[in-house]
Amino acid sequence: MHSTLLQSSPTKHTFVSEHHGPLQPLSLRDMEAKQLKSLKSYPETVGRSLTTATGTDSSGYRAGSAEMEMEAKIQKAIDFKAEGHRCYKEKKFREAIGKYHRALLQLKGMQVVDGTTGSEVNLLNQAASKLTEEQRRAVESTEIECYDSLTACLLQSELVNYERVKEYCLKVLSHQRDHFKAMYRAGIAFYHLGDYECALRYLRDAKNREPTDTNVLRYIQLTEMKMSKSSQRERESGKETQG
Repeated sequence: MHSTLLQSSPTKHTFVSEHHGPLQPLSLRDMEAKQLKSLKSYPETVGRSLTTATGTDSSGYRAGSAEMEMEAKIQKAIDFKAEGHRCYKEKKFREAIGKYHRALLQLKGMQVVDGTTGSEVNLLNQAASKLTEEQRRAVESTEIECYDSLTACLLQSELVNYERVKEYCLKVLSHQRDHFKAMYRAGIAFYHLGDYECALRYLRDAKNREPTDTNVLRYIQLTEMKMSKSSQRERESGKETQG
């Protein structure tokens, strides 16, 4: 009995399916076809799971990431603006200008532009459109402060770039029409650029805001004198032409 048990005899293993009975051995061609089929379906399934995990193809994840990027940019802009104010108080005007420009660069693209194309641009625009009211106010106030402070820095220069002063003042006024300093400085810029009609218009707007401001009153007087002299020269030139 024991000798019979110890004898090793070849055993034929038959794999039996629970429902279909014995499985027939696959041919090489069948095995290759089955493997090819599994390879076709496997990457698609794995790809979906990986992209869901990493967010490389998940619009929801990317949109959330864009919103976080927006929040970070707003905070960086506020930080650069604060550094600019510190440099301005220390009379480091050139450094202050650099800080304000860096703050504005952080805010670039915050405004939503309709009809844009490209997924990244659209995601940023979607994030901008979903900014909270507090975030929107932070973006706008930071931009206004930076442009206003840039004009203040430029006016401290030995050779003032009045064209740039005008540009920045108009940007401030596009956000806040009754901004006194922007109206006054725009008047100064137009005055020095020789556009006395525009200068007078902005200076009078500033006067309506601050009727007793001596600087505004002085520039209004100077502008009116320039306009009077210009009119006189035109009349004299007209007489010479007729003569």
